[in-house]
Amino acid sequence: MSEITIAIIDRSQFFRTGVRQDLSAQRDFSLLDCDPDIEPLKFLEANSVDVVLLDIGSPISEGLDLAREISRYSPNTRVIILSSYFSEEELFETIKTGAVAYIDKRTSAEELVSTIRKASRGEYPINDSVIARRAVAERVLMQFQEIASMGLVIEKVAAPLTHREIQILGCIANGSTNKQVAHVLGISELTIKNHVSAILRKLNANDRAHAVALAIRNQWVSVDVK
Repeated sequence: MSEITIAIIDRSQFFRTGVRQDLSAQRDFSLLDCDPDIEPLKFLEANSVDVVLLDIGSPISEGLDLAREISRYSPNTRVIILSSYFSEEELFETIKTGAVAYIDKRTSAEELVSTIRKASRGEYPINDSVIARRAVAERVLMQFQEIASMGLVIEKVAAPLTHREIQILGCIANGSTNKQVAHVLGISELTIKNHVSAILRKLNANDRAHAVALAIRNQWVSVDVK
């Protein structure tokens, strides 16, 4: 079993220590502490971190900004947002950062371990959170469509997408995980991951949500609001 390097980013040393204790039984977890005030981006790069457990803390805007920066500058690092004030509004804002999961800080150790493992496999547990909240799902899709119609996403496309990449992007736009897309298209999950990386690179997109907004704007995909 390959090792998963996890950085715990929280201003509270007490909280970081507690999380380390909760996760210490997982032999394939390599756990690192990181104070968000001490250049976390350089820390993540220096330690080749796979998954970040990030407390968006107070003020919330700073935590969200850091999540967005990690997704932009370290796209291979999976960000899991930990929240003390779990709410639909925070979930909506978290989605826009490119984070792969949003969970309550009071969640059980078992649930946290499960979420970390899903994230490390390229899954997006945040999709389950969205699906469970119809209002958030509709709000997310409406914003994508508004961005597209207003022409606010103006970055140039570096290269045209292939038919397969458009297929995959369409699935992502409708909430599918990499694993689900792989099942539908009958190809491996690793191949899907490679395609997603190519899509982000070609579109100059910061994350999957940004890629979806670009795709809607250019009318490459359609999004179903049920």
